[in-house]
Amino acid sequence: MFVKEVKVTNQVGLHARPATFFIQKANEYKSSIWVEKEERRVNAKSLLGILSLGIVGETCIRIIADGTDEQLAVEGLIKLVESGFAE
Repeated sequence: MFVKEVKVTNQVGLHARPATFFIQKANEYKSSIWVEKEERRVNAKSLLGILSLGIVGETCIRIIADGTDEQLAVEGLIKLVESGFAE
């Protein structure tokens, strides 16, 4: 299991369009991946799950992966979040 924390820096957070990019990226990996905000954990490959967290700008989230490519998955998703989803 590989876990890392990242701050969502884009102003609107993970609304529909960035969440879609996030899920598409998560689906590139074989590992099971979750996103955690405070005490809630959801499947990173689920649009409804990601949107249900209500992640707004300047929120810290944890990305957790477990599987053969867990480190690549977490680092790839963190890179996407840090890029601001090109917005």
